[in-house]
Amino acid sequence: MITDALTTLSGSIVGNTVSGQSVTGTNTTVLSTNTYDLGVARDIGKGEALEVLCEILAAPTGGTSVQFQLVQADDAALTTNLQVIVQTDAIPIASLPIGTQVPLHVDRVDPYPARRYLGVRYALVGAIASTSVFATIAKSVADKQASYPSGFAIL
Repeated sequence: MITDALTTLSGSIVGNTVSGQSVTGTNTTVLSTNTYDLGVARDIGKGEALEVLCEILAAPTGGTSVQFQLVQADDAALTTNLQVIVQTDAIPIASLPIGTQVPLHVDRVDPYPARRYLGVRYALVGAIASTSVFATIAKSVADKQASYPSGFAIL
């Protein structure tokens, strides 16, 4: 997967170092530190397929679950006319170890109106004391390498 610092929604890329956003709280939602400005209100889900990849860089401690949401809004703070485009189910904390990748497909916003800014929102259940998430817009998500036992061929 190729990443671009300008399409980073949570965390940062400095040189070769990828850092995650701290996502903590109790029964609350946390917005991504960055937003993607489309310039004007537009529905990028109508073009070629895009993904938002959320990767766990530090496993959550405490809490029950996290729900990942791709959101759009009329302002960069993601507070005016906030709308969820796509979301996961509530994922149990035990299913989010370091390295877990949670993809969100960028769907069309129809029948809702398109907004100018995109971001990610994390819905936390329980008291999550620490975790770190990196989220970016990508053309495709690279699958992790599958290892097979020796003596078998995949045809």
